[in-house]
Amino acid sequence: MPEHAMPPDHKGDYGIDGSFKLISARGQAIGIGIGSAALAATSVLSASRGKRLVAAFTGASSIGIAASTALYIHATKRGKFQVWQRILDELVLEGDETVLDMGCGRGAVLLAAAKRLPNGKAVGVDIWQADQTGNSSSATLANAEIEGVADRIELHTGDMTVLPFGDNTFDVIVSSLAIHNIPRREGRRAALNEAIRFLKPGGRLAIADLWETKQHAEHLRHLGWQHVARTSVGWRMWYGGPWTPTHLVTATKPR
Repeated sequence: MPEHAMPPDHKGDYGIDGSFKLISARGQAIGIGIGSAALAATSVLSASRGKRLVAAFTGASSIGIAASTALYIHATKRGKFQVWQRILDELVLEGDETVLDMGCGRGAVLLAAAKRLPNGKAVGVDIWQADQTGNSSSATLANAEIEGVADRIELHTGDMTVLPFGDNTFDVIVSSLAIHNIPRREGRRAALNEAIRFLKPGGRLAIADLWETKQHAEHLRHLGWQHVARTSVGWRMWYGGPWTPTHLVTATKPR
């Protein structure tokens, strides 16, 4: 590991990942708790009445909901930090790069990158929607102060599909669980094309997301990018279970 690489601990408050546009995180948590408790109560009552099949089904459902919730909380509060520590290790940053984080949110990946850039800059862009609890530029800046990297970051408010950066601007571009939030497939492709445009020749791209990663990889191969790979990041970023795996797409822009 390079001398400037930092351990995978973090001090800031990075919230909970999820979609909270219609129902708040608190509301969703209450709903899950009530549902799980109702299933558990039904299981106990059914067992007492000799309804073994119903008891088994509702009991297993209650346990399943609890396990899924535990996996989700682990992914958003700890797992993603461990996964991105490994991804950033594998990028082997020299410390003087300019890195762009597309959809930076409250800064989990942005600030982890900034810690590795004593002579570089980490640039974050987001539209600060409710895809994360308390998502705002002020929350990201507060985390940057806590993590001791406020002087190494730059924040922009903007749509990933149309960003105000010039061609060949960044040495590395990263994105974590952000592009899938763009509602239309054409928009998601536009965001990827923006990353393609911004990256310097020889620069590296690392996108972790829940879907369309296969299409991202195919598009990059079609354009002749080098070292294109798509891999599962494993259970640490299962947002609820193996039915919502996160895949990582990495590639290098041709020189």
